[in-house]
Amino acid sequence: MKRITFSNEYISVFCLQIALLLHAGIHLADGVHLLAEDEKDAVTGEVLCSMAEFLDEGKALSEAMKSVGVFPAYVVHMTETGESTGRLEQAFRSMAEYYEGRKQLQDRMKSALLYPLVLLVLMLAVIGILLVKVLPVFQKVYEQLGGSMEGLAGGLLVAGYGLERVVPIIGVVVVVVVLLAVIIYLHSGLRAGCLTLLKKMTAGWRLSKEINVSGFAAALSMGMASGLQTEEALMLAASFHNDVPKTKERFQRCSEAVESGMTLPEALRETELLEPMYCRMLSLGEKSGTADTVMGEIARRLEDRARNSIESLVSKVEPTIVIGASLIVGMILLAVMLPLMNIMSSIG
Repeated sequence: MKRITFSNEYISVFCLQIALLLHAGIHLADGVHLLAEDEKDAVTGEVLCSMAEFLDEGKALSEAMKSVGVFPAYVVHMTETGESTGRLEQAFRSMAEYYEGRKQLQDRMKSALLYPLVLLVLMLAVIGILLVKVLPVFQKVYEQLGGSMEGLAGGLLVAGYGLERVVPIIGVVVVVVVLLAVIIYLHSGLRAGCLTLLKKMTAGWRLSKEINVSGFAAALSMGMASGLQTEEALMLAASFHNDVPKTKERFQRCSEAVESGMTLPEALRETELLEPMYCRMLSLGEKSGTADTVMGEIARRLEDRARNSIESLVSKVEPTIVIGASLIVGMILLAVMLPLMNIMSSIG
């Protein structure tokens, strides 16, 4: 079987489909066979067929998922927990909501990074064209009028000539970068490695912390709603961040605090993973027996905050790029036009 990695979007859809099958009382083996028949992707269909065969033999769904080796360890463990606690449908509904939230957050992050990057490249291209193509035209005009470009305009003209000489090199670099980006995008292993590296590089950023904490809260809520003990749900939620040492350390300290006898709200407050307001909400939830529901509400609010932070960042970056590039373009044009206007007025 070809090795594949399911996206957050597919995992969310798959979990929702399994939850609906369970709710409708359809036997899982028959249900997974139906999913395999309706699957358009051949490789994914092969995975589902293999799972259905395991289920036909009377094996548990968690064993079938583990056998194909394409589902995250957390999903398999949550399935095992749902089977042992009798809350399998709730476990899959929780996982569907969790991975849908992660998918939406990823989409926001992609748009937040891609649009400003494209805008920056376009602005740099405009500035480059001005330096390489437009300024030499003005230099010829100056020469025809018996003058030459001096000062800032002359410096920009020299910079344009220098930039023109390295344009072929820039072109080669751009092609190489695009090819690397395509290869990374198509290769799941390289893509995962780059994402891990990006997480490590941005671990100290405020936005990255908000995203990590929101993911941790959502995973913790999912585990609690599926019937896991608090300590186990906490450890599994923290396992999502094992690839980022700084983040892993924060969640590890929280787990150790719970193991030492602290309540979950106290541990979250002590390690500053959640704000005191949310810790008080969770404490009240524990006393009223609705800790999983309260944790779900906290996770939803944290995800909303992370999305708002992303949008806020984009709203600041876009105008900064536009204003900065506009000032540079305006400076170039003024440096060229003002001396030219003086020459024209003296001739007149």
